[in-house]
Amino acid sequence: MPLHFSNAELTGRRDRTCGLLAEAGLDGLLMFRQESMYYLTGYDTFGYVYFQCLYLGADGRTMLLTRSADLRQAEQTSMVKDVRIWVDRPDTNPAVELREILREFGCAGKKLGVEYEAYGLTAANGKRLDAALDGFCTLEDASTLVSRLRVVKSPAEIACVREAAALADAAWQAALDTAGPGAFEGDILAAMHGAIFRGGGDDPANEFIIGSGQGALLCRYFSGRRTLDPRDQLTLEWAGTWRHYHAAMMRTVPIGAAQPLHREMHKVAEDALLAVEDCLRPGKTYGEAFDAHGRVMDAAGYQAHRLNACGYSLGTTFAPNWMDWPMLYHGNPVPFEAGMVVFCHMILFNSEAGVAMTLGRTSLVTEGAPESLSKAGLALETR
Repeated sequence: MPLHFSNAELTGRRDRTCGLLAEAGLDGLLMFRQESMYYLTGYDTFGYVYFQCLYLGADGRTMLLTRSADLRQAEQTSMVKDVRIWVDRPDTNPAVELREILREFGCAGKKLGVEYEAYGLTAANGKRLDAALDGFCTLEDASTLVSRLRVVKSPAEIACVREAAALADAAWQAALDTAGPGAFEGDILAAMHGAIFRGGGDDPANEFIIGSGQGALLCRYFSGRRTLDPRDQLTLEWAGTWRHYHAAMMRTVPIGAAQPLHREMHKVAEDALLAVEDCLRPGKTYGEAFDAHGRVMDAAGYQAHRLNACGYSLGTTFAPNWMDWPMLYHGNPVPFEAGMVVFCHMILFNSEAGVAMTLGRTSLVTEGAPESLSKAGLALETR
């Protein structure tokens, strides 16, 4: 099974990470984020639901501690040669085993960074880790060290995002071809996922959002499918996924006919989206982009119906969430840089009227104007 990126690409990523370790005064990094492991070595698994740690020394050495089920996974999908296995037993404490491995690497008394903010490190395992390494070495939170590298995409990564965007467009067309009065939500989801899988894509890092009727005013997946009424509304948020890289989209589709409020809210959402995208330029910040969203919506009288964030970075992410760091919210000081990939979603939910409207797409930050990665237009679609 070939790696998705060249040896030179992966080696360059690890070298840059080692440079950041040196700048931070760290002798090594204990990674628990699956995104970091995949980004630096190609290692592809969902085994991070158990205790699993990738060690990267400031000298470039790597070691993976995982379970036996992931041994061959690491051998076939990653560049990691030193794979250690902890064994499932009632009294097993893999954090202690990690400590003894780190002793082999000369880490006693050293300063190590830890990805504490990771779905792969539960609170219980975090406590085990701290207890096992207490007095052995100094630990420092380095949760965003690799994320800061991942946020600016290389040409090879941008190629993956473009593939993901094409799959997102295919899923959107499949939804439009399936939706309409009397359509079943399950058939719409099946058509969207089918378009992505037929295109060679992957499972997304979280569920697609689908909701109709009052459920169209929700921006989270919820269980239970319904059949669309003759006059209805359908909210969809989905992502094309290629090699774990995501390109998301969001739309609300009036069913049967659009209400006047649907059209009014769509115009506000489109104006806000274009204002936000105009801020996706080097020299601007994530906070400034959010403020552009707020100014447009508030001026139109929609402050009570909007959200307090309007998008986020996208890249290679694993379940349970395709949202990546950083997010578009007021005051976020992170500046945009060329090579960032950003999903901007305009969400308006008028609970009093029971009307929803959403509009979102993924863009690439360049040295000039941002590039929309979706080929789909922004016009309001009805079915």
